[in-house]
Amino acid sequence: MDGKTLARIGAVAFVAVAITATVIELTRNDEATEIRTVSRPHGGNPEPLRAVLRHCRDMGEAASRDASCLKAWAENRDSFLGATSPEAH
Repeated sequence: MDGKTLARIGAVAFVAVAITATVIELTRNDEATEIRTVSRPHGGNPEPLRAVLRHCRDMGEAASRDASCLKAWAENRDSFLGATSPEAH
């Protein structure tokens, strides 16, 4: 086999694979991705910090400029990290 024949066979194989992949992609049924959110029951009086954090979450970007949200985030961060506030000393 000479080089030209081998190149032609390779080109035909490449085109056949490309056509097969195109046909498979075009006949594929795209199913809508279902996004599920976890909802937690809001029963009774939640603790005050949690209520403020939820309110700040619902505010979106505006919460980054709200003093009460900044304070609540700092309290939550300190609580998570186990740090004590400077007022406690």
